[in-house]
Amino acid sequence: MPVERVTHVGIGVSDLDRSLRFYRDLLGFVRLSELEIGGEPTDRLLELEGSHLRAVYLERDGLRLELLFFAAPARRRDRLPRAMDDLGFTHLSLRVSDLDALLRELRSAGVAVREKTRLDFPEVGAAAVMIEDPDGLWIELVQAPGDPAQPPGQNAP
Repeated sequence: MPVERVTHVGIGVSDLDRSLRFYRDLLGFVRLSELEIGGEPTDRLLELEGSHLRAVYLERDGLRLELLFFAAPARRRDRLPRAMDDLGFTHLSLRVSDLDALLRELRSAGVAVREKTRLDFPEVGAAAVMIEDPDGLWIELVQAPGDPAQPPGQNAP
């Protein structure tokens, strides 16, 4: 197959420093690099005119995020979240070891926790809840034994 690997997931942000603090300081992503680009050929690739953007690359557990802040053109100010059944990227999911401890830390940092989404399954030691990044992107926090992405009987790599 000609596709070699996934390189990153891009997330548009309204405040690069605020989003960097959220993903790096609260969720444990590591900053890899940053670049500032604009104009051609970026305009052509992104189908924009007069683009000027900063991108910061973060990584955690092999997942790379590209936080994109557009200084130009004028950004749309649409606030997420979109409905979960909208087309396109819906959420990022993170496995956590102690959901309650993490939620205490996130709440004290002012992170929006979507309280109505909380699920608890104490009989199996599992729980889940949605939080929002600084721009309203949903992030699912899951505490559970095993790995739901693995077929039954297989261990995670």
